[in-house]
Amino acid sequence: MKKTILLVVALAVTALYLFPLYWMYITAFKSAAEMFRYPPTLWPLDPQSHFVATFVDRQMANYLWNSFAIACGTTAATIVLGTGAAYALAQSQNRVTSVAIFAVLVLQALPSSLMVTPLFTAFKSLGLLSSPRVAVVLAQISKTLPFFIVLCRSSFVQVPRDLRDAAMVDGASPAGAFFRVVLPLAMNGILVSGILVFLQSFGEYVYARSLILDDSYQTATVGLSAFVGATNTDWIGIMTYSAIYVTPILGIFMLLQRRIVGGLTAGAIK
Repeated sequence: MKKTILLVVALAVTALYLFPLYWMYITAFKSAAEMFRYPPTLWPLDPQSHFVATFVDRQMANYLWNSFAIACGTTAATIVLGTGAAYALAQSQNRVTSVAIFAVLVLQALPSSLMVTPLFTAFKSLGLLSSPRVAVVLAQISKTLPFFIVLCRSSFVQVPRDLRDAAMVDGASPAGAFFRVVLPLAMNGILVSGILVFLQSFGEYVYARSLILDDSYQTATVGLSAFVGATNTDWIGIMTYSAIYVTPILGIFMLLQRRIVGGLTAGAIK
């Protein structure tokens, strides 16, 4: 009986959580008149497709490509820089390491809106604003790198040190032991962390809005703001645009759900 009640509560909470997503999709198929109808309809009475018009008229292909390029660049740089840092923090257990981890967590807690002004000033002085996507990637790395290090550290902690020591006894160098023994065993956590960094970077808004001055380089999240005007708001366009934008992200998450959960819980139970 208790399990049944818990199941019902879990399903109710899940339905409540997913209802905005459901409402977004069905609204994308409604007309403007039906959208503001009261009481609202839970299913389109006269389904209409706005997807092709929104995708073409709003140049979503260009926006999505910019978001994809920025996300790929951020993810690649974060993995390369963060993997070594996570490994170093996992191998060292002392006060200095604790202070370093605390500093990483503090950097993760800093909001993007607080960091955008000094980053804009620094990038302008260095001339990086002439390469807007590179500037956004570098700015986004300052946010994703601490996140990646904290997640990956647990994956390296889970790898027994005896395996590394045995490889070094057999003649492997510290670097060789890392690349041949430790890294393959922690690869699942690295991949999952990289996926989360990619999804976070794909939805970046603050840095793109502030550092990119040319609309042709803007991201998909910034393109969504074009539906909001000074006197009116195109809600049908917003819902349609959002549905197109969110669908591939949901697809990636559903396909990799088990790996993401497994990577996040790696090291929790040994």
